[in-house]
Amino acid sequence: MLRRELSGHDVVGIRADNAGPFSLDGTNSWVVGREPAFLIDPGPHLAEHLDALSEEIDQRGGLGAILLTHDHSDHSESVPEMVLRFSPTPLAAARGAATTLLSDGDRYGPFEVMALPGHAPDHLVFIAGGVAFTGDAVLGAGSVFIAPDPGSLRGYLAGLERLRGRAPAVLAPGHGPEVTDPQAKLTEYIEHRLARERALLAALEAGGRTIDELVSGAWSDAPAMLRPAVELTLAAHLDKLDEEGRLPDGVERPEWPVAWLDHA
Repeated sequence: MLRRELSGHDVVGIRADNAGPFSLDGTNSWVVGREPAFLIDPGPHLAEHLDALSEEIDQRGGLGAILLTHDHSDHSESVPEMVLRFSPTPLAAARGAATTLLSDGDRYGPFEVMALPGHAPDHLVFIAGGVAFTGDAVLGAGSVFIAPDPGSLRGYLAGLERLRGRAPAVLAPGHGPEVTDPQAKLTEYIEHRLARERALLAALEAGGRTIDELVSGAWSDAPAMLRPAVELTLAAHLDKLDEEGRLPDGVERPEWPVAWLDHA
């Protein structure tokens, strides 16, 4: 577990000890403001992590609400326990059994809500005081997988452009360290996706049609343990090309949905 303060902002990040290939060094939960505080992504159900969050919230005068960037379990699993500890506590999210259902352009507490689908269809970003809490839309290190829901990759790229246009001072991600040069990071993320698209198009032009051929052509640098996420992202890229009329016939598409994503 790691506690860190965002310099110049009344924000504390507490990282859960759930390191893994998809969670990096663990899931970040963010405690924002005071009297009351707001909790973004309470994370996995780990006793030490929940106790650290509770102590921080108590020191800040109690909990006003829990907000979810998205409902993957490494971000949301401990919601019931935190609601119980600070009952009655409202839950704000884009879907599910939330007290308040949020959508793009809403205001909630001190936050502006921005929809940024791609990694998940319900994915939100919360912006307050120059800080953008980006969940898994933008990480502190590495890139994210894109789930192949309708229009997901096009929506993701458009969302990154919108966020870049907002010019936040810092990004507080769901995994990895805070990002103090958001413009560079967001540009890097956009260019990374477009570079993958160019590599995929080259693999298709070279005659690649199977999943293995396309992964080898466009994701040869990806570690083997990330193959499930690579295949999901490949499917999202294929969908985008299909939506734009640029996908050849006879291309093998990875299966979707997949069970492991429920635990991502």
